[in-house]
Amino acid sequence: MKGHIIFLLGLQLFAGAAGRAQSRAVVPAAGAGRPNIIFILSDDHAYQAIGAYGSRLTATPNIDRIAREGALFTRAMVTNSICGPSRATLLTGKYSHKNGYTLNEKKFNTSQPVFPMLMRGNGYQTAWIGKWHLGNLPRGFDYFRILNGQGEYYNPDLIDSRDTTRMTGYVTDIITKLTEDWLAARDTTKPFMLVVGEKATHREWLPDIQDLGAYDGRDLPLPPTFHDDYAGRKAAADQDMTIAKTMRLREDLKVHADYEHSGIYNRFTPEQKKAFYNYYENTVSREFDARKDSGEALLRWKYQRYLKDYLSVARSLDRNIGQLLDYLDRSGLSKNTIVVYTSDQGFFLGEHGWFDKRWIYEESLRTPFVMRWPGVIKAGSTVPAMMLNIDWAPTMLDIAGIPAPADMQGVSFLPLVDGRRGARSTAAAAAGWRKAMYYHYYEFPQPHHVYPHFGIRTERWVLARFYGPGNFWELYDLEKDPHEVKNLYGDPAYAGKIAELKQQLKRLIQQYDDQEALKLLD
Repeated sequence: MKGHIIFLLGLQLFAGAAGRAQSRAVVPAAGAGRPNIIFILSDDHAYQAIGAYGSRLTATPNIDRIAREGALFTRAMVTNSICGPSRATLLTGKYSHKNGYTLNEKKFNTSQPVFPMLMRGNGYQTAWIGKWHLGNLPRGFDYFRILNGQGEYYNPDLIDSRDTTRMTGYVTDIITKLTEDWLAARDTTKPFMLVVGEKATHREWLPDIQDLGAYDGRDLPLPPTFHDDYAGRKAAADQDMTIAKTMRLREDLKVHADYEHSGIYNRFTPEQKKAFYNYYENTVSREFDARKDSGEALLRWKYQRYLKDYLSVARSLDRNIGQLLDYLDRSGLSKNTIVVYTSDQGFFLGEHGWFDKRWIYEESLRTPFVMRWPGVIKAGSTVPAMMLNIDWAPTMLDIAGIPAPADMQGVSFLPLVDGRRGARSTAAAAAGWRKAMYYHYYEFPQPHHVYPHFGIRTERWVLARFYGPGNFWELYDLEKDPHEVKNLYGDPAYAGKIAELKQQLKRLIQQYDDQEALKLLD
């Protein structure tokens, strides 16, 4: 089918590289009690929309349950805040410039070693179910059932190693059903590593029918920077991702949606289309017509509609996570199964007047990350260490007792949470953990005209170098300016701090061997 390409080249190269990495691993005997792993990866789910992170917008009791029974990471961050590249980093433990996947809608090179292949070669069953979004078919898995590209919220096409089939229903429910079916049919003599790739909460935010109007009785609060004027910030002023101008009434907010000709709604069953029409045409669109808003009133109305649809999609996501946790309890798998919940990156929920992600700024850079491992991770733990998505792959390997390949750029964060090592050991690990991170974003000009940039983030400072249509720097003091609205670069009072941060940035660029960025330093 269109957009569905099967790659047959490079298998011998991949097997050879994976085999070399595996030859260094000590394979535990079958039945040695190694834990199972379920890694739930959602799409664009902001930490601001999760109860465990103090959300003012919504409740997420099931994601919160993972945090309550395990650990909540308060500084989990990504290295390139965009969907496909984040998934490539999960698989490889490498920055985008090293794994070759810097932009969305390309084809990920599956001939390189990925951590599921290493786990598979060391006695684990491996599977990926749901959103994959890497332009080709997975390798390194015993089983996969993936969405076609971005996937559809209703009646999605699912691809496996043999065929593509359309399944009737809501995508989050379908992914949960496929996950439970695979768990029930797996080889119970082996531990498993399963990635559950959720489509939610990606644009265009089509809620499950049972969640339509779930937030209609509420007036959601505006973030403090909603009316940001972008003063002193050229890139922020020149983007195309505002709720005011970029967000579309018909396609995004479903005002007088085209139910007859749109490819989205052509997939719907008559019952699904009727439910959407009754809600969005007879309620939302009628309200819009009656209000006749313009200017500030229209902007606020669009914000409310955006957030209410977004949170309604997230409501189904949280409900399905609860269903999966209940399945693990019923099946007896909970005690020896690690559960991770995270998103591919953060997301703007009206901060700076925006939606989407991409920037080195906090709401985009920081992603939710909660993890439960009964008997190992102390319930109710909070981890403030700066943990990155390059660390996810080496940590999963560490958990399984498999050495990470030498070219993985992340490090295992297991010492930060492993209660078996004692409080003194975890405290020492935290004390020696990174105090600064490196970030690099590439995609320009489409779809949102965010200038490419790289930079350093420390506990207090953000220094970013923008390039492409303009070459300039930005500096933020997070202690005095947590919302990142006052660019301090060029202020003589900060010349010493800028020089210090540039040296730190250069060391990080050299450490991660980003030659493109190194050439742009000044």
